[in-house]
Amino acid sequence: MPPRDKWLKRWRQHSRYREVATVCVPLVMGTAATTVMEFTDRVFLANFSLDAIAAATPSGIAAFLFLAFFGGVAAYLSVFIAQYKGAGTSRRIGAALWQGLYFSFASGCILGLSSLFMAAPIFSLAGHPQTIQGLEAIYFKILCAGSVFHISVHALSAFFTGRGVTRPVMIISFIGMAFNIPLDYSLINGIWIFPELGIAGAGIATVSSWALMALLFSVLTFTAANEKNYRIISSRRIDADMLMRLMKYGIPGAMQFCLDIFAFTFFIFMVGRIGALELAATSIVLSISSIAFMPAMGFSQGISTLVGQALGRKKPAEAQYATFSAIHFLLLYTLFVDLAFMFAPDKALALFMVGGQTVGEAAVIMEMGRRLLRIVAVYLFMDALYMSFVGVLKGAGDTRFVMWSIGGAGLCFMVVPLYVGIHLLQCGVVYAWMCVLAFITSLFALSFFRYRQGKWKHMRVVEHAPHREKEG
Repeated sequence: MPPRDKWLKRWRQHSRYREVATVCVPLVMGTAATTVMEFTDRVFLANFSLDAIAAATPSGIAAFLFLAFFGGVAAYLSVFIAQYKGAGTSRRIGAALWQGLYFSFASGCILGLSSLFMAAPIFSLAGHPQTIQGLEAIYFKILCAGSVFHISVHALSAFFTGRGVTRPVMIISFIGMAFNIPLDYSLINGIWIFPELGIAGAGIATVSSWALMALLFSVLTFTAANEKNYRIISSRRIDADMLMRLMKYGIPGAMQFCLDIFAFTFFIFMVGRIGALELAATSIVLSISSIAFMPAMGFSQGISTLVGQALGRKKPAEAQYATFSAIHFLLLYTLFVDLAFMFAPDKALALFMVGGQTVGEAAVIMEMGRRLLRIVAVYLFMDALYMSFVGVLKGAGDTRFVMWSIGGAGLCFMVVPLYVGIHLLQCGVVYAWMCVLAFITSLFALSFFRYRQGKWKHMRVVEHAPHREKEG
């Protein structure tokens, strides 16, 4: 058989496109729905006032920094559930879910109360104008007050994601989006019976959609069928051992995304010191780039599920095949988005150019936006690869390496260069975005190096299963 035919035969045997599409595509669609919700939120605020859009991104990212930590711990339940399912011990899934819910309730209350005291100091440190600081504090407090719903959604959706049943996650995400967008528009602008609340209205609409999604997930989760198969109701006692293991693996896993968000929060705050127009242009470009970034998160989550299930079955080769099939999907998607950013940036930027900007301000923002989107086109490619390989590491439980690598890369390629370049050397916004590119590239290199070492193939987060169970 010719070498080319052998390669094609091996490729067909090892490809897992159908399995990857079944698990990952609904997650991508779900994160896309979340992205559209956030994107329209920014568009509405940009049309409402320049101050509102300038405040929304830094305050939203600052809130998301805390939400990402607590939500990330809750979401790591999906790896536990995936490995329990792969190992054939599905009746432990209910206990795992309850530990995540207990964590969600406690952390949501702590974050909501803490935000009342944290908001003013956080945004005074940023050094933004006083009018923007006030708007930032309002948006931050509202999002943190509703964080219990956001964190609970992560825990409840993990019950579906970890089992590879991702279509309900997609459907509920779309329902949340469909509920949020008209409510968002009405509360920001004062439409119909609603008062004009501006940035506060955007926060209230977001929290309301989280609450609706948590309710819908609860209805689908706590059923008689799930009680029979997974002990979803009867396993509600506190399991100290499992809760500690969730903390052991979930906290470093959550810190990966949390440190990532911290790096971007610091980036946003430093860009704000360059100037208001640079901050507005960066906020707009970040909102646009999230269209490509959030689906990569969906693929990463799907890869973690597939890897967790394969390792639960003690078949790491299946995890490798699924990983590269997912990478092929993700790179194809990123290619199309990058082409749009490279050759048609004005169409996306124009969505944000109908608000309170003068003609001169709009022209400056458009020009900066074009240049920044070309940098984004490069970093999205690196980010797609990074998110894929980090999904493998998290699905195995190699979360400590992920945490330390992103902490080191963030310090070396974002925090120190941004502070020195902007605060001391007075560098501009393009320099700031080149730091972002260096940061993402370093993360890809580190995660790929760890993947190639192969230690993840022998890791587990769940206890040894003495025998496999059959689902009813």
